[in-house]
Order: sequence, then C-alpha cells, then structure tokens
Amino acid sequence: MSLSQADMAFARELFGNIPDLTTRRMFGGMGLYSGGTIFGVQLSDGRIMLKAVKGPFADRMSDLGGEEWTTMRKDGTPSAMPYWTLPDAYLDDPEQASALAFEALAALR
Repeated sequence: MSLSQADMAFARELFGNIPDLTTRRMFGGMGLYSGGTIFGVQLSDGRIMLKAVKGPFADRMSDLGGEEWTTMRKDGTPSAMPYWTLPDAYLDDPEQASALAFEALAALR
C-alpha cells in the first residue's frame, strides 16, 4: 500500500506552521522534516506519527492517547519504534498539531 497524493497533502497542510517543512517519500509512506530533522512520519496506511524517544515527550504522547509504533521481527517478537500516533483530536486542528510537532522537535534537539 502506498500513500495517496491526498493523504500527503493533508499532512503537509496539517503541519504547515512548521518552519522549513519538507517531506520525503519512504517505504510507501512519507517522512516529515523541519530544517533537515525528521520529526514525524506518515505510514502507508495514512496514520501520522510523531517522533518521541523515551522520556518526557514520549510520556506526554502516551498520556494524550497516542500509541507507540511497534513492528514484528522475523522471529515474531515485537519491536518498538520511537514514533507515536498523533491523537485523533489533533488531526482536525493544524495549530494544535503543529504545537505538538514543535514539542517533538524540541525534545529531539
């Protein structure tokens, strides 16, 4: 499955307040960058995720109802990735989504 042009346009519009916003297609999805720093991804199924390594911002994403991205290894064990789903309430509000993305970027620097 691959992202549609409409899905990609939605993510770009949602994070339109992020300075130096760029995107790059990857693995059927898309990376979201600010000034060359990846702060999020949009998976091939359209889900938007923000990068949050272990710590206060990851805890905040969990508290907001975000779910950590997990994949299955070849041996069947789960592997957690440092990305959390953008909570549904933020999908309808570019201002709030961008504010949360700014928090993600601050935690990455």
